[in-house]
Amino acid sequence: MEIFVTNAEVAQREYVLQQSRGIERLRLLVTLAWDLRQRDSKLAIMLADEAEDGIALEAITSSPDPKINFIFPRLLLLRSEIAYLHGDIDRAEQLLSSALPQLDTLNRHEAGSALADAYYLQACLMLHRGELAAVEPAMMQSITYATRAQDGLRVRVAESFLANQMVFRNSPLAMQRWGRQFRPPTVPDDSLIASYSHEFQMYVSSLSSNFGQSVACGIQVFECALQYGQVQRAINVAGNIGDAFNSLNDHQAALKWIETGHEIARKTGWPVSIGNCLLQMSETLRRLGRLDAAKDMLEEVLTLLNNVTGSRTHLLALRYLGDLSLDRGDYQAALLNFSLLKQWADQKDYLDFRIGARRGYAHVMSLLDQPDEALSVAHEALTLTENRRDSYRHIDVLRVLASLHTRHVLPSPQEMEEPSASLHYLKQALEIAAEIDGYNVSGDLLEEIADAHAACGNYQEAFRYSRLAIDARAAIHTKEVTNRANAMEVSRQTDRMRAESEHLRQLAKAEAERAEVLAQSSAILERLGTIGQEITASLDAEAVFDALNRHVHGLLHVTAFVIYLMDADLQSMTSAYGVENGQAIESDSIPMSSAVSNSVRSVKERREILVDISPDDEVPGLIPGTERVLSMLFAPLMIGEQVLGVMTIQSSRARAYGDRERMIFRSLSAYGAIALGNADAYLRLKQAQEHLIAQEKLAALGALVAGVAHELNTPIGNCLLVASTLQDSTRDVLQKLKEQNLRRSELNRYCDEVAGSSDILMRSLGSAANLVSSFKQVAVDRTSEQRRPFDLRKVLLDIVATLNIRIGHAGHTLSTDVPEGIVMDSYPGSLGQVITNLIENAILHAFDQGGPGCLMLSAAQVDNARVVIQLTDDGCGIPEGNLKRIFDPFFTTKLGQGGSGLGLHISYNIVTSILHGQLNVKSIVGIGTTFTMDLPMSL
Repeated sequence: MEIFVTNAEVAQREYVLQQSRGIERLRLLVTLAWDLRQRDSKLAIMLADEAEDGIALEAITSSPDPKINFIFPRLLLLRSEIAYLHGDIDRAEQLLSSALPQLDTLNRHEAGSALADAYYLQACLMLHRGELAAVEPAMMQSITYATRAQDGLRVRVAESFLANQMVFRNSPLAMQRWGRQFRPPTVPDDSLIASYSHEFQMYVSSLSSNFGQSVACGIQVFECALQYGQVQRAINVAGNIGDAFNSLNDHQAALKWIETGHEIARKTGWPVSIGNCLLQMSETLRRLGRLDAAKDMLEEVLTLLNNVTGSRTHLLALRYLGDLSLDRGDYQAALLNFSLLKQWADQKDYLDFRIGARRGYAHVMSLLDQPDEALSVAHEALTLTENRRDSYRHIDVLRVLASLHTRHVLPSPQEMEEPSASLHYLKQALEIAAEIDGYNVSGDLLEEIADAHAACGNYQEAFRYSRLAIDARAAIHTKEVTNRANAMEVSRQTDRMRAESEHLRQLAKAEAERAEVLAQSSAILERLGTIGQEITASLDAEAVFDALNRHVHGLLHVTAFVIYLMDADLQSMTSAYGVENGQAIESDSIPMSSAVSNSVRSVKERREILVDISPDDEVPGLIPGTERVLSMLFAPLMIGEQVLGVMTIQSSRARAYGDRERMIFRSLSAYGAIALGNADAYLRLKQAQEHLIAQEKLAALGALVAGVAHELNTPIGNCLLVASTLQDSTRDVLQKLKEQNLRRSELNRYCDEVAGSSDILMRSLGSAANLVSSFKQVAVDRTSEQRRPFDLRKVLLDIVATLNIRIGHAGHTLSTDVPEGIVMDSYPGSLGQVITNLIENAILHAFDQGGPGCLMLSAAQVDNARVVIQLTDDGCGIPEGNLKRIFDPFFTTKLGQGGSGLGLHISYNIVTSILHGQLNVKSIVGIGTTFTMDLPMSL
């Protein structure tokens, strides 16, 4: 008996069961009950009861058949698992204890798989009891029996259990022990076996802060779990996907996934699964600032988990409640929850919770002004991370210790070499981070180091680390957006494949039921395939609506066609598109509480609804002012488990929609859902991109301001030194003049000193004034974005003056050849942004081989209407394969080395959309590169 089977296999067995009799029916009843144990536990129990009644009848009417010896212990296992899922752990253990002796009496082949399942269930029970010492031995027993039965899938399932548990206890050790065995498949594979590799990678990626990869793996696991009836696994994975989206700050996507898991869990009635979903939901509410609602939800979770205290779910609830209490400022409640968490985590030996409990406890004690105890507990956490070699949490604990020494006066560590204890611990954290492959140092850590240097008076190092923090935040933000985009793309592809799979399954069923219209159906399918490609090719919602309307009217008789989309609050739907007899229908909204709306019913039941109305009957839910109809067809627009809305067609003809018409409409609905989902995903990605571009502009201006401020320090410092010296000399001369003992030689020396000092002051202040004037013009232009007449030479020279600092520090030279008298009426700020980006791009990419480089900025008026500006470098050049992509967003050859892939994309957009010009590039490898702007002199 397989441990898990697909939904299609279950449907086939349900069909065969209807035709079966006798012993064969008994075997099928047990098999089907086992397959349905998580899909529909109530139906599974009903089938189990029928099977047991059949066994009793068999014993009375005839000699028992040896073939049915396995049935009763297998049904005990089934009942035990269902009791476990419903949180009745005592009942589950009692049933399991009854099953084990009976399984031992079966022959080796029959008992192998069943005993593997029994010990797997025993390990799950021990885990929920919090008896961790008994978990691994039970699971090893399961692996032994599965191996004896030559059941590779059961071995994989049990090993996955152990691997995932080890990830939570000690992620580096889990990678060392299980990493090769559960590495990602090199060839795309949707099998159940492959899903366990994806699940392992999902947890590892999450704990290493690679949340985009975690989402991508999780979606694949979720889809597979639903396909194979692993409902509990699907619920847990949906929650983990939501948690990963929370870490990406995409709380809307997080809530959707958590709600998906919660909806599945609510239908099952399993308290632990419901509790897990509520936990994730409460954490999301906390991050959104809804602290009271999060607190109520967490207290509800703790009530649900009364029977599983000490489990990971219970410990997670304590941790969330502790964090929430800190946010609420309730330090006593936080102290209580972290104390309980510390007690349970130590007892159950969950390393992540042991460290986390101590970190939280130390934080609370620090806020309660008990620094000595806080320091002691923080050192306990440090010892735990060092002993287990957990680098990620080691960094977190070191930062806690640094925070304690910053907030309180505490003894310095004996081995300290840095000027402060805070800096000592933060530098250790930075060193550990450098040893982790692929680890991105956070901007917060670098900012803390900068603050620690500043507190010690080392302002130069403080400034350097502040700059590094700015760069790190930009890099991490870029990575988060990329990860989120990748996760959205994987989700979109998965939903599309699932919709197409469901579509094909429905078509196959229709063909089997209507074999006599095979030729007609084939032609329809071919046409629908072409239509589907057209509909899903668009990323604009309005274009999708128009395409659907056109094809619906071309294939079916339609009087009215309406598409409703769910509102953001999920409490109502609003018509996004509606046409009746070629005329637009006024938009209207339908509350989801409506008891008469077929659209609402279709969404809630997630199925197609056909309504045929008699000419004498009242039309339910008819939109006011629309034509009376006699046939109505509704279909939910679904992507995976997410419902986007509903699509409906209505006809004035009676019984207008038969099986053929319903099949066509079902296909169009599936394609429409995919297309609208794609359009929504594209819109969100575009918004994220626009946000990142805005951040890039602000970062560029910030870097410019910091550079100019740094350069001003020299002339202003010289002025201060000369002025103070001159002040002292003047005081001495006045004193001697007052005492009437001033000599001529002293007066002459003083006059010479005044003359020299005045010269130095004028030169230094003149240099500072010129720099400020140039920077002021550039800064005003970049922030105002106002169109105005300007002299091109003056603007370009002002920009070059502000960039000479950066160019000089990099060891390069910039020459200009810009004639006087070129007056433009355009946007000087936007032009300055482009010139800055091009020069920065040359410094980063053109001269990466080392050595000084030369840049030439030139301009020439072509005629009375246009001007050409060129920036040429003698750098390494751009390979031909990259020339066609350099203006694409996020394309860079310096990812992680200062390149964001947006500088040239921003420049291209500014030149073409704001300045109404053209930006081209020519390059020869080893010779250099020339960027050319062809701009109108007046817009």
